[in-house]
Amino acid sequence: MRTLLTTLHSKFIHPSLALPCLAAYGGFECGELLIREFTVHEPKENILAALLAEAPDVVTFSVYLWNRRETLELVDALALVRPELRIVLGGPEVSFDGSELFARHPGLTALVRGEGEIPLRALLRAWQRDEEPDIIPRVLRRDGEELIEGPDGPLLDPLDELPSPFQLGLVDTGRGFVYLETSRGCPYTCSFCMSALDQRVRSFSMARIRADLDWLMEREIPKIKLVDRTFNYHAERAREIFAYILTHNRSSHFHFEIGAHLLDDATLDLLEKVPEGMFQFEIGVQSTLPQTLAAIDRQAPLDRLAENVRRLRRAGNIHLHLDLIAGLPGEGFGDFLASIDRVAALKPHHLQIEPVKLLPGAPLRLQAEDFAIRFDPHPPYTVLATAELSFAELERLRGIGRLMDLTFNSGRCDRFLAGLTEACGGLAAGLAQLEEYWRRAGLFRHPLSQRGVFEGLAAFVAAEFSGKTGEELREQVARDFAHSERVVPGNAPDFFDTVLDGDEERWVREEVRQQQETIKGQGIKLQHFAARFRHLPDRPGPTLLLFLYYTETGRGLRVEEIPLPD
Repeated sequence: MRTLLTTLHSKFIHPSLALPCLAAYGGFECGELLIREFTVHEPKENILAALLAEAPDVVTFSVYLWNRRETLELVDALALVRPELRIVLGGPEVSFDGSELFARHPGLTALVRGEGEIPLRALLRAWQRDEEPDIIPRVLRRDGEELIEGPDGPLLDPLDELPSPFQLGLVDTGRGFVYLETSRGCPYTCSFCMSALDQRVRSFSMARIRADLDWLMEREIPKIKLVDRTFNYHAERAREIFAYILTHNRSSHFHFEIGAHLLDDATLDLLEKVPEGMFQFEIGVQSTLPQTLAAIDRQAPLDRLAENVRRLRRAGNIHLHLDLIAGLPGEGFGDFLASIDRVAALKPHHLQIEPVKLLPGAPLRLQAEDFAIRFDPHPPYTVLATAELSFAELERLRGIGRLMDLTFNSGRCDRFLAGLTEACGGLAAGLAQLEEYWRRAGLFRHPLSQRGVFEGLAAFVAAEFSGKTGEELREQVARDFAHSERVVPGNAPDFFDTVLDGDEERWVREEVRQQQETIKGQGIKLQHFAARFRHLPDRPGPTLLLFLYYTETGRGLRVEEIPLPD
């Protein structure tokens, strides 16, 4: 019996960990197991042809909110072309579906709920033996006109019973990026999260964790993302893994989702020794409003979280990605802007703002009516309105999140944002004003180039500010842009003042000549651009700045700024 373990990723770079785990646990008793990965962007006809060309007996799909529609369309097409084909669905997006799914998709054979290794192996093993399956825990299957549903069943424990998909060569490591899990479950009960349903945390043994880490680090996998819901739920365990990576890592970059409030002093001391660029932490703040945190049953003391983030930021060696979620119970528009300011003050490298998604099975979805939350019934189940937020206000917050990505998270607009914060009395207030302009100007409708973003910022400044404040903000936009990409003389955006007198032009030529002499013979290309500024906060009065752009093979653009001497 040939079974295809299949999924559709949102991007090619994302390799599956679920499918290799299913294959590793299934083993030889389930017949031939083949992993086939696609993306939602590939034509349906191409995927259908590729699956059928394998002549499978069973096709299983791992279903997520980003691929539900495309997957179900494939289910229907496969059943029409090959009516005898057995089709199995599993994954978080369908774990809470029932008989209605089978009614809408008559070609569907079985549905696996929750963690898939144990139930899928039982199902495939029976089919491999040409036997009618018994009632299997966490499996709903079609038997003629009847649906047979198994009860809840145990989860895999101990986790080491799952053979390593890495050691078995089942994981695609050719994409420069792999997922790794060292535990399953989460001790917390945040109501918006599916992990609230599995509060018992199970960990792989330290020997197994070390073996998988060794396998990945020896192959110098560029990026390894830990999928543990709260990696540091146990401080000593997390510290031991951090220390092992520090001792044995060669060149890999590691991404962890952590609870910052759980970091103890011993772990923070260790983390100060991490080489810059090796670790990235994703930290869910979600809200800074106490009543909202209580409403979603989130137990993460904000003062402790903030204190630990500040200490990590002072060390400066770990990239910090913090999250806020809009549309949670009890939080209005002004409350959320206050959360933005409070979290931005921690100076994360990345601050993500996303509307809450009411996922099937998550406690918050079951409480939606109680909290007067309205949400899209279709994936990704995004909140549309709450008792505290209208649809229009949620749209504004979504727009602020997009602008946060274009400015704060890009790292290219620091000077402009500092000036905007001062002019508007806060970062969030400034972004809210920018969002209003951006929407009026239709700038959310289409993707913008980097130059287009800066031209939009300059147009915003011209429309919303005047006098000295307007001039200062315009020049901060210009200076940020000059540091973000090479400005070509003669093709500079009109927010630059490029008129130089004779003495200034001679100084520019001589400075460039001297710099070219310095790099002669090193294979470095030098280009330049000069502009006049009058209102820079660190350089009072008129100033001419020369921007030098250095490029060389294998390295990114390096920008140096030189002021005309007084």
